[in-house]
Amino acid sequence: MFSKIYSTLTLCLGFTVFGFCQKSDSLGGPAYQQKYQLPIRKTTQPIKIDGDLSDMAWQGLEVVKDFAPHWPQDNVPLARQTEVKMTFDERFLYVSAVCFDASNHIVQTLKRDTRFWDSDAFSVVLDPVNQRTNGFLFGVGPTNVQYEDLVSSDNFSDLNWSWDNRWYSETKVFKDYWTVEMAIPFKTLRYDPAKKTWGINFIRNDVKNNQYNTWTFIPVNFNGYDLGWTAALVWQDTPPVAKGNVSIIPYVTGNVGHDHVGSEANPSGFNGGLDAKVSITPSLNLDLTINPDFSQVEVDRQVTNLTRFNIFFPERRTFFLENDDLFSSYGAPPFRPFFSRSIGLDQNAQPIPIVGGARLSGNLSKNWRVGLMNMQTRASTADPAQNFTAFSFNHRVLKRSLIKGYMLNRESFMTALEQKNNPLQRYGRNQGLEFSYANQQGTINAWSGYHLSQKPTVSGQNALAQAGAGYFGRNLRLFVDFANIGTNYYADMGFINRLQNFTFITDKTGRALRDTTTRLGYSQVYSEASYSIRPVNKKVNTHSFSMNNFAAWNPNGSLSERLSTLQYDVQFQNTVTFSIKLDDNDVRALFPFAFTDSEFPLPGGQYKYRQFRAEYSSDYRKKFIFSGGWQTGGFYNGTLRQLSAEITYRAQPWGNFTMAFEQNDIKLPGLYGADRLLLVSPRVEINFSTKVFWTTFLQFNTQRNNFNVNSRLQWRFKPMSDFFLVYTDNYFTDPLFKNKNRGVVFKLNYWLTL
Repeated sequence: MFSKIYSTLTLCLGFTVFGFCQKSDSLGGPAYQQKYQLPIRKTTQPIKIDGDLSDMAWQGLEVVKDFAPHWPQDNVPLARQTEVKMTFDERFLYVSAVCFDASNHIVQTLKRDTRFWDSDAFSVVLDPVNQRTNGFLFGVGPTNVQYEDLVSSDNFSDLNWSWDNRWYSETKVFKDYWTVEMAIPFKTLRYDPAKKTWGINFIRNDVKNNQYNTWTFIPVNFNGYDLGWTAALVWQDTPPVAKGNVSIIPYVTGNVGHDHVGSEANPSGFNGGLDAKVSITPSLNLDLTINPDFSQVEVDRQVTNLTRFNIFFPERRTFFLENDDLFSSYGAPPFRPFFSRSIGLDQNAQPIPIVGGARLSGNLSKNWRVGLMNMQTRASTADPAQNFTAFSFNHRVLKRSLIKGYMLNRESFMTALEQKNNPLQRYGRNQGLEFSYANQQGTINAWSGYHLSQKPTVSGQNALAQAGAGYFGRNLRLFVDFANIGTNYYADMGFINRLQNFTFITDKTGRALRDTTTRLGYSQVYSEASYSIRPVNKKVNTHSFSMNNFAAWNPNGSLSERLSTLQYDVQFQNTVTFSIKLDDNDVRALFPFAFTDSEFPLPGGQYKYRQFRAEYSSDYRKKFIFSGGWQTGGFYNGTLRQLSAEITYRAQPWGNFTMAFEQNDIKLPGLYGADRLLLVSPRVEINFSTKVFWTTFLQFNTQRNNFNVNSRLQWRFKPMSDFFLVYTDNYFTDPLFKNKNRGVVFKLNYWLTL
């Protein structure tokens, strides 16, 4: 059966890619870099980064202007203009911009890397390697709020603003415009100094007019930071070599607390460690860490899980982020062979002590990128010491395509008795090879991959195969993906949510005796088709109609689950959005499972039901912002009613006060019970300046039986150097407000570039 499915799917993919390739044009890539060019010359005049563009170094330089409309409409006149200049010296790449605008700007927050697309801003996109595979984005708002991130060509990735590095900017606001000055250290970038053409683009967020503009014309169906549509930054002089590029980031922490449920009643003490960044070559970086600490990471925003599987939380730890796509872009959500949260954090996001690690990543040549990582954890009462090793390579082929491969190894330092009692934990090894195709402008994508795993005492059914293709046009979007995962495919350093099925062992009456997990491989097909109507000069920007289908099969060929969705979305010019969705579900569970506290779990069998959902989001430029959703319909052999709402008051630019609420009422027939799952999440964010922030986040979650308080004060006293003071408090929701643990933590880190 699987061979027939795979053959049919492969044939469909071939026709899809072939058909649309015939219609592809030559936009993007080298053709664009012939049309859009910015020569950059070295300056001998000093530049003071203060937002004042009267320095002599800025005079007489070529000006980039006449930006193109990009999103949400790429065929309407621009309300505001932007002018940009660039130069450099031995240490910095300089960017200046004049953003014509009235003075009543939209500034959502003064906090770094937060709500970039919802705020007025200017940003520069850099592709120093000019291969359209990876790059950087640096942005700044009118109040000098900074944003930076890594840009990847991965089909399934997006900006998450987790990457941080050292650079400088200042802004000035005038009656009819605001100015930007940026100084980006060459030590922050990864580049080949012999390469005299870089990819570059500029993005202007004009939120008051709901316009996002780019220097080069980028069709509305692509991201404004898409590297396939960059211009050419042409160096009149050779870019300087960043000499002695070493950064040392020591830290010290202290904590005091009380644990009512753990083995350590009063955990307290001091700790310290060191991170370092060493530039091996201008385009190859070595990250080192000794006794790393991740206490500055914000608490994960909790969600209600109404599935039978684990959910995915993104990586936020800085050490793992530079060139992260080298390791994490294999597979496709919701399965990734490598997922760095498996290192140093357990399933509950609690830290596992790490002795140290090293991570080498970057470009070897214009067509080769490599990554090599090794991490060592300490032994604890629950886990033995472990070593994690990962190697990855990307080889560029054709115009914008990649051949990618990796090897992973997790090794436990276990005693002979531990190995005998738990042989599967001795080691876990993975290898994989993928091919990712994209045409020059990115409208055609296709991918395939084959992955293997090795475990002690396990053989057979240990492979993962994947193939897919998509067309991403201006109006029409088509996408299909197939995967087959063997029951014995393990990913100790990855995330694969459907392999482990949460189940119950029951007696003859159906009463639960204990819970467990059952491992079972599967095959799946996901397809998506959507069509967008984009009216011109109307109150509505976009009408979108979409149909999604997901189906999974058990190893014996029987259907495991099917979900078909019809959806309509409308986006108004005033940023209001509304959507309605109809889901048709067919679940054929093999094992008993539960969503309530009843002692009788739902039995295995077929469950067919439909659900309807409506969602609304208000104009996010207003002081009061509201979003909400309502869902009703079947839920296995019962019903589900869901109500969610979030309201924010924005005291621009210093404060955001948010209350989020979600209620799920599950009613199952007879002995299977009913439950009301509540998730209440108030959040208060006060920004005293662009350097001092105080955020308090509360989460009342009855599904996890946890009420969490997290209050964090951050002072950025120098670029990338911070002092944190964090208070955490956790309680049970049943029994109500019985304390689990509480603590106070401080952390001081200092970024020193040598």
